[in-house]
Amino acid sequence: MDNAIEIESLSFSYPDGQQALSDISLSISPGETVAVVGPNGAGKSTLLLHLNGILTGNGVVKIFGVPVNGKNLKWIRGKVGLVFQNPDDQLFSPTVFDDVAFGPLNMGFPRAEVRRRVTEALQWVGMEGSDKRSPHHLSIGERKRIAIATVLSMRPEILVIDEPTSNLDPRGKWSLVELLRGLPMTKVIASHDLELVKALCERTVVLDKGRIVADDLTERILSNTTLLELHGLAPARGK
Repeated sequence: MDNAIEIESLSFSYPDGQQALSDISLSISPGETVAVVGPNGAGKSTLLLHLNGILTGNGVVKIFGVPVNGKNLKWIRGKVGLVFQNPDDQLFSPTVFDDVAFGPLNMGFPRAEVRRRVTEALQWVGMEGSDKRSPHHLSIGERKRIAIATVLSMRPEILVIDEPTSNLDPRGKWSLVELLRGLPMTKVIASHDLELVKALCERTVVLDKGRIVADDLTERILSNTTLLELHGLAPARGK
């Protein structure tokens, strides 16, 4: 059985020459929930953008054994749902319904199926009945849920989320944690929020300066204070 995600020797530099990823190799099995943690500028978002072909570096990225390349992009994006850190990067339509329907319509599904997928996705994220509302009149927590719904309407097998709890108050954060816990697909979550990581992810990958510096059970990573301090994930002792 193929891994959900297989990355081999992936490197990537931005046009200005900044090396964002260096020789990343990583395997994620179907059904795993994996955190990617690291300081600002570690390469977390850059790595996520390679999982559905928004960025393409040197190396190999495969989804269920299929290489991420131009020829396979439509299939890949049907399998991998990417939720950006800022929901306003994902929400651009006049109504919630239009935003959540955008992906299924683009895939060519008939109207009845699109409506069914929108209804189901909104139920999954606890936002049923909001289809006629304007996304821009919702709270940040509600917009995050709608952004997730825009991806769930595609019924992906892999959910990739960048900093899901940023800008949320504690109630909104734990509500979102419960939502993510209930979703059955493979999940890759980039986050600074170690409470979220502990609550959701059995495995954690630590990224720093574009390289994987640790990959282990979350419990072991989070109990290794020296590792966390070294890579900007915990306050240094004595401060």
